[in-house]
Amino acid sequence: MLDVNDYIEKLKEWLNDFEEQLHQSDGLSENFVDEVKGLQNKLSREEDHGKLGKIQYEAEQLYDRYINSRAVESRNENDGESKRVAIGEHTLPRLNYQYHDLEPYIARRIMELHHKKHHQSYVDGLNKAEKELQRQRERNHFELVKHWERELAFHGAGHYLHTLFWKVMTPKGGGQPNGALLKQFVLDFGSFEAFKAHFSEAAKNVEGSGWAILVWSPRPGRLEVLTAEKHQNLTQWDVIPLLPLDVWEHAYYLQYENKREDYISNWWKVINWPYVQQRFNEVRNNVSIV
Repeated sequence: MLDVNDYIEKLKEWLNDFEEQLHQSDGLSENFVDEVKGLQNKLSREEDHGKLGKIQYEAEQLYDRYINSRAVESRNENDGESKRVAIGEHTLPRLNYQYHDLEPYIARRIMELHHKKHHQSYVDGLNKAEKELQRQRERNHFELVKHWERELAFHGAGHYLHTLFWKVMTPKGGGQPNGALLKQFVLDFGSFEAFKAHFSEAAKNVEGSGWAILVWSPRPGRLEVLTAEKHQNLTQWDVIPLLPLDVWEHAYYLQYENKREDYISNWWKVINWPYVQQRFNEVRNNVSIV
């Protein structure tokens, strides 16, 4: 159990990390920085040490407001843009970082092959399946429909999971989430550490090729850890992926060989928790079940 001084130091460290994150953000709001500095000043005054619970609560509320403001900003940037992708017109998404930026945890060559070759193959396969099914609808003649539906599921799931996979990683990532997401981990798993252990074991035990995925399940209102073989098998409907980990061998073998466990352990060091938090807030607040 932490004593008061250790607790203060941990809270100071968290606020310093939050301030650094704010300075690295695009469209920085000075109000958030000023509020962080105000909380830091409170921690430096001994007369406020009796209010540590209140200071922590204010810090968590501030972080949640920041994440929500980023989500609103993202939505505003997309206003007026069509979200519909024409049939057979999917494209490979650009990364928000360079291939070497996740080193030493994920090697540049792995990132380059994974993105340019493997992900591109899912995009190509998805486009081909969509166009073939479109032709069959136009002709009202559905030969090999079973095959093309399988291709649609496999390549579509591969494309969408990889698109999310790139976004949940970032240089200088890692650590753990804060605010509402951390509270949800405690509520649904007992602690963040319990979630992390569960997720790691699930990823380690995926048979053959597949994924471990943190999802939001809106019907029961809970976070869940699921696994998928290939990209689309053995998972659930009616859930929204938040944090996927690719454990196909192409994601790690050039660097880690058969040591999947080491790859999983190092992957935690590049997780983009602010993005996961933003996605969590979006789906929790805006997805309703009817």
